[in-house]
Amino acid sequence: MSIAQAFLLVVFLVQAPGFIQCFRNVEDPELVVEEVHRSINASRRNLGFLSCGTGNPIDDCWRCDKNWEKNRQRLADCAIGFGKHAIGGRDGKIYVVTDNKDDDPVNPRPGTLRYAVIQDEPLWIIFKRDMVITLKEELMMNSFKTIDGRGADVHIAGGPCITIQYVTNIIIHGVNIHDCKRGGNANVRDSPDHFGWRTVSDGDGVSIFGGSHVWVDHCSLSNCRDGLIDAIRGSTAITISNNYLTHHNKVMLLGHSDTYTQDRNMQVTIAFNHFGEGLVQRMPRCRHGYFHVVNNDYTHWEMYAIGGSASPTINSQGNRFLAPNNEFNKEVTKHEDAPKTEWSRWNWRSEGDLLLNGAFFTTSGGGTSSKYAKASSLGARSSSLVGTITGGAGVLSCRKGSHC
Repeated sequence: MSIAQAFLLVVFLVQAPGFIQCFRNVEDPELVVEEVHRSINASRRNLGFLSCGTGNPIDDCWRCDKNWEKNRQRLADCAIGFGKHAIGGRDGKIYVVTDNKDDDPVNPRPGTLRYAVIQDEPLWIIFKRDMVITLKEELMMNSFKTIDGRGADVHIAGGPCITIQYVTNIIIHGVNIHDCKRGGNANVRDSPDHFGWRTVSDGDGVSIFGGSHVWVDHCSLSNCRDGLIDAIRGSTAITISNNYLTHHNKVMLLGHSDTYTQDRNMQVTIAFNHFGEGLVQRMPRCRHGYFHVVNNDYTHWEMYAIGGSASPTINSQGNRFLAPNNEFNKEVTKHEDAPKTEWSRWNWRSEGDLLLNGAFFTTSGGGTSSKYAKASSLGARSSSLVGTITGGAGVLSCRKGSHC
């Protein structure tokens, strides 16, 4: 047993009796929620200094390295789930963004983020200093790129945000993405030798459109015009992990429409994220494909957490669901746009989930394990460990010479 694991055991043994007793004595649902939040916050405070050895396989892979700043590209070997083969700019040079301006989306200046992401060669993109980047138009990514915000406080905010369209091998890590707006009706460059006319965009935080091998990790996302992260039009091989998502209505759409059957091959892993305050619905909303929702912490929703239509396969394992106090919104799930005679055949299962404050998960389908093979991407940890596993969700505070 490692030192970190031993510490976790001691913390649990010390805190568990009081935590359990509080539920025996409290019947008011608002007090139950208050006690749960208090326990969650205490767990995050007590365990926050443990950056590795927490049972989070991504973080345990790289956060133990004090010299992470010299070994940045090692991160690409730490991915899990359906997006685990996303290498981003691992095999390329490191490019340092020195200029937060975005004056010309057709002819971006060297040193800007836009100039870096459109290049043809693999690049691992980092930032010289803290900066807020307000994009004039969508940031059109080229293949084999990593945006790595570690070591700086980087915000992409107040304008159109990130678009991953018909490209592959993208990693977005350690960036604050918020207050994203619509762009479009303008020319935008997407490679050194091509620019084109863009129609009006949706205003997503991260829009994945026909993209593959994409990994979004340790980002903090909130308050965008449309989705925080949307994946549509045949996108697949995606992992969304360790993110902190807050203050948004339609959080995550996976699948373009009920009639767009090309999304039947979509595979997405949603792991170790914290779905936090101010969220309403779509965490995620799925269509057609295969979705592994594993070891996430759902502490807030107003309508529902996980929904879908058009017969998606949803494999929910080891998550913690804390229902709102509203008695009409306790259900985790929402089977949409179909009568029960139809959605009862969709394969949705809950395995090892922790359901609190009256939360309940409506399962459907045949229920045999073989039906979930294409929606299984990693081994789930116990839901009792979710607080520890997700304790570092969102952008990390990383400084040279010390653990993140």
